[in-house]
Parts: sequence; C-alpha cells; structure tokens
Amino acid sequence: MDEQTIRLEQTRQRLQAVDADMSGSTFTDVSLSRAAFTDVNLAGATITDCNLSDWNVQNVNLSGLRLSQANLTGASIGDSLTEGMTIDGIAVADLIAAYRAAHP
Repeated sequence: MDEQTIRLEQTRQRLQAVDADMSGSTFTDVSLSRAAFTDVNLAGATITDCNLSDWNVQNVNLSGLRLSQANLTGASIGDSLTEGMTIDGIAVADLIAAYRAAHP
C-alpha cells in the first residue's frame, strides 16, 4: 500500500485506526483525551509538554523509559518489575529494602 500523509487541521474528528501503520505521525496541539490504545506499538515515541494526568496503564513494557521534569504527585506503581529501575540515580530495590528495614 502506498504511503500518504493525511492532514487534519482545526477540526473535531474521531479516528478509528485498525491494523494500521501510522509510524512517524506527528500530533501538535491535539486533544487525545479519553482515547483508547490497545495492542499499540509506541516504541521510540517522544512525548513532550503533554498532560498525561489520570492515565491508567496496564500490561505495558516501559523498559528504558526516561522521565524528567515530571509531576508524579499521586502516581502509583504496583505489581510491576522494577529490576534496574532508579530514581535520581538510586536503585529502587535499595530504596525499598531500606524502607522495609526501617519499617518492619
């Protein structure tokens, strides 16, 4: 199938993409609130200056994720693999172990 660019500007549209390759697409000043992503490959995506509040993320691969200048107020991580994960350069496993030792 030939590759083409579809440009949507100053419009309110709902899109339904199924079995589609939208690699390299760009979204600027766009609302995707309440959008649903299932079985989607966002590997290598760049997210800058975005409101991701109230996200619910389940069964995802976030290995190699880098967060900076992020507001994580009220964020929660549970039932997840954290091997090699750091916060400000400190291993999360060490932080959890220190917390558990101080609060048996």
